[in-house]
This record gives sequence, structure tokens and C-alpha cells, in this order.
Amino acid sequence: MSYIVLGSTGIKTNRNGFGALPIQRTEMETAIKILRKAFDGGITFYDTARAYSDSEEKLGKAFEGMRDEIFIASKTMADTPEGFWNDLHTSLSLLKTDYIDIYQFHNPSVCYKPDDGTGMYECMLEAKKQGKIRHIAVTNHLLSVAHECVDSGLYETLQFPFSYLSSDKDIELVEKCKKANMGFIAMKALSGGLITRSDTAYAFMSQYDNVLPIWGIQHEHELDEFLSYCDNPPSLSDKDRQIIESDKQELAGEFCRGCGYCMPCPVDIQINQCARMSLLLRRSPSARWLSPIGQEMMKKIEDCTECGQCASLCPYELDTPNLLKRNYEDYVNVLEGRVTV
Repeated sequence: MSYIVLGSTGIKTNRNGFGALPIQRTEMETAIKILRKAFDGGITFYDTARAYSDSEEKLGKAFEGMRDEIFIASKTMADTPEGFWNDLHTSLSLLKTDYIDIYQFHNPSVCYKPDDGTGMYECMLEAKKQGKIRHIAVTNHLLSVAHECVDSGLYETLQFPFSYLSSDKDIELVEKCKKANMGFIAMKALSGGLITRSDTAYAFMSQYDNVLPIWGIQHEHELDEFLSYCDNPPSLSDKDRQIIESDKQELAGEFCRGCGYCMPCPVDIQINQCARMSLLLRRSPSARWLSPIGQEMMKKIEDCTECGQCASLCPYELDTPNLLKRNYEDYVNVLEGRVTV
């Protein structure tokens, strides 16, 4: 079994981290079963957030009485001290614990620092002093903010999108974290579902001994895939390199990563799915997306007012309204048989 140490935290865990965002879409009993099976299979690191609806509650119920056997990372999107403490106390209650191993500022637009006038970093320090958190950390989607957080020396881990589709600049960030002895937690390791070869994704990650990928898991069959890599970890082969190169060429340019930070939409468009529908149709079974539910979801694009809110919130600076329009046109062409997938 392959292990990783998360920088200065000293946390040693299986290279398979459990991303607990998707289990908010799974009913309680099934979610608990999946989480316990993950633990029985050797997974000890679980990443959740206050923003992930009932994800924390499911972890709390699954691991009650087992707290010392796992590591929990959670997050707060609060931007005021009052919101910080409300989130932290709620998370502790739902997780059924008196401490969180890694507590992260959830995609802040700035790097919080002591004496910056916000009081946010001081909240982290006080929470750590009280024993309610053990390590101060941050997540982000913006390279500039991520670099500032690394340079500050104030955070023990950085969570950032990283996959075999990542740019050289992203790889430089990973290497910078290693030099700073800062743990790197890789979100979007399957690029929001656009990467369909989990074995190749795992093999790519195995090149970086300071990177802990957290795989988003909703279904038991997804978990089984990653558990199979615990005892038989894939290594990067020539075939994998060919797959990576092919995928990079196909997905070059502007594409939606599905992060969801542009939402909610004022007219209820499911942007994180609709803005990448062309890719989803070609990289996953199309029947699901062409179903009546899928058609209804895509038809909502007709209600777009081009208010620009989504574009202003996109961490990747995409022209989201135009991306939605292009994806809808392609979708209709596929649906009506003018284009095949």
C-alpha cells in the first residue's frame, strides 16, 4: 500500500484520499456503507466542507467512535469571524468530534494573514489554540492566491485542482509546495469527470510524492476502482503517456472544469454541467445526458439573460455565457442527429 506524508502536518495516509463532496447526493444509509467500506479498504483521509450540504453529517454518523483512526479535513467559506465560528461549531457538531485535523479557508479571493483587518487568520490561530483544529490550511482555484498562500508560510496544506490535464504552471505550484514542506491536496483529479481513466490518473499522481489526490466518490463501484489501487498501484506506462497526450490535445483550450463557483445562476441554469456538455457527451455514456431530464436541464440555457455574473465569478476567467451557447448548439445538433457522438 502506498502512503504519503502531508508536508509539515506529519499526517501519513494512504495515497487514496476520499473526496466527500459527491456523497451529499447519496442517501444516508448508502453513504454510510460506502464510507465504512472505504475505511475497511485502507482509506483514512476524508475531505468535506460546511458547504457540502449533509456531507459532514454522513461522515459523523459513519465514523462515530472511530475518530482517532481517521483524518478529517473540512472547510469554511465564511468571510467574517462570526461566520467562521458558526461554521466551525456546526462542523464539529455534525462530524461528532471535538477537533478537525485540517481546517481550510474555502476558496477565498485573498490570502488571509494576521493583522490584515479581517480577523480571519486570527480565528484560525484561536481555534488551534483551543484544540478545535490541528492544522491551518487553504483551498483555491486561482494561481495568484495560491502562490501568495505558499509564500506566506502561514498554511500547512494547499488544496488546488491538479490532474494530468494541468498546465506547467500548476506543476510548478506542486513543486513549490514540496520545497516549502507544504502538503498538496489535489482536487479535481479526474477533472470533474472529463478524465475517464482512473488508473491513468492514479499513475500520473504517483509521480509526485507530496501530492494527495482526493477522489470524488458517490457510488460504491467508484470506490471499488480506487480500492483496487491500494494493493496494486498503477505506475505510469508508455500507454498511459499516450492516453494523457491524447486527452490533452482533445481538451486543449477553454473548457469548464465543473467547479461550480459560478453558481447559483439567477435563472437556475446548471452551469457546471451545461457549460461542458459537449465534452461530457463525447467522454461518457451519452444516453444519460440525452434523456428527458438532460434535455430539460439544457433547455434552461434559453433563459440566459447574459447578466455576466457567472463569468465574473469563474476562477478560470471563461466567457461562460458564450460557452453555454456553444454547448447548447452542439447539444441540439447531437439530439437531432445532425452530429454523432
